[in-house]
Amino acid sequence: MAHVIWNGESRDVQPGTRLSQVLPRGAVETPCAGAGRCGKCRVRVQGQVSPPSPEEQAHLTREELAQGIRLACRTLVMGDCRVDLPGARGGDQIRTGGSMPDFPLAPAFRRWGAAVDIGTTTLAARLYGPDGRLAAEAGAPNPQASWGADVISRIGAALQGEGAALAASVRAGAAALLEEMAEKAGVPVEQIDAAVVTGNTAMLYLLTETCPDALSHAPFQADRLFGEETAAGRLGLPCRDAAVYLPPCMSAFVGADITTALLASGICNSPGTRMMADIGTNGEIALWAEGHLRCCSTAAGPAFEGAGISMGMPGKDGAIDHVSLQGGKLCAHVLGDAPPAGICGSGIVDALACLLETGDLDETGFLEDEEALLLPPVRLTQKDIRMVQLAKSAVCAGMRTLLHTAGIPMDQVEELAIAGGFGSYLDAGNAGRIGLIPPELAPRVRVLGNAALSGASMLLLNRDFRPAAQALAAQAETVDLTSSEEFLAAYTEGMFF
Repeated sequence: MAHVIWNGESRDVQPGTRLSQVLPRGAVETPCAGAGRCGKCRVRVQGQVSPPSPEEQAHLTREELAQGIRLACRTLVMGDCRVDLPGARGGDQIRTGGSMPDFPLAPAFRRWGAAVDIGTTTLAARLYGPDGRLAAEAGAPNPQASWGADVISRIGAALQGEGAALAASVRAGAAALLEEMAEKAGVPVEQIDAAVVTGNTAMLYLLTETCPDALSHAPFQADRLFGEETAAGRLGLPCRDAAVYLPPCMSAFVGADITTALLASGICNSPGTRMMADIGTNGEIALWAEGHLRCCSTAAGPAFEGAGISMGMPGKDGAIDHVSLQGGKLCAHVLGDAPPAGICGSGIVDALACLLETGDLDETGFLEDEEALLLPPVRLTQKDIRMVQLAKSAVCAGMRTLLHTAGIPMDQVEELAIAGGFGSYLDAGNAGRIGLIPPELAPRVRVLGNAALSGASMLLLNRDFRPAAQALAAQAETVDLTSSEEFLAAYTEGMFF
């Protein structure tokens, strides 16, 4: 047996065991679900372990390897060893706020009510009191991230027997938010008697421990679209007797979070042609025109959520969140009172726009040097640029394809509403400059904040919105991008800056 020690804990394992399987779940970042692609699960190891793998040699410098830095997902324990885990970095900038239209109150709760948004990357929640006023907010990373940054990795894990663990993980995360908010408000968590929990289709499947097999293969027809009520106790929430409403999803990859975001955006109650986009791990886009609702989902990947980028990270202390040009030089803003440690999505968009302006990056995505130093030690590599090109072209192509399908020219779009945490900090001009959104729409952007959570709050504060949510989901036409020649053409063209 081999003896492994970390942070005062230890465990005996068989030689040949992968180090990531020894450490507690969540101890290191694993956006790629342990496939060795992201290079995020870095630890310092002393003792008997396997030689560096090809993936480690690609991600780590000679100096780092000499210092004992290894990737936990690629390192095998061969004998006794000691592991130093990276210190936790706090200060997550999770967006819980968002705009809502004025509406009368007809609450679904008698004492206290909670709205929860289960995002792929983060969890966000609000607590409302008996008078319908906001009493507390809370946010946290989605603990399911240790199974991978994207829904496909988590669906795969669930189908391999990890469904119960995935459900327990996100339920514990949601329960912690409810308890945190109840403590802030000074009330017992058991007094929450109603809740609305929104999320994309896959997240609601995993929350309710529904087998996601239907979401894993063509024709991707969801066999459960929710729009139903259940008891909080069945979801492992501490307010066991509360009635929990799970809003309706539109399709396999256009979920309840888009239904509730549309409710909050109000675009379907407005005249003219309007679009809404929630840009995250999945780029979900809706088009409202002439009383018809069309939606699509495009696999943007986790680049704008901080994963897939060599020094990418979520919006938290130490992250570069904005980059600008001053006197022809790059100037970066860092979140929190912390030294620069990486770059988040909004910072990446700004940085690329600035590099295009200086000529260090050309329209094909070629970097003049092999990497661009932003603020030591944070830099973007050529590989990072390619990851962003794939993500931004997918989102923009989705918008263009929806308009093409509807036969609507770009100049008829009166508004582009941007939802989600990433969108809340996005510079619309820079997003248009790099082609994340059509540049023609940059002046027409309206930022919604966490619209999914706002819409869930509306369903909580007025039960009469539930039929409207059901009607939105039922009437939506989901446009399949996988078979669209227009999408392929727009995606290819969108690779250029």
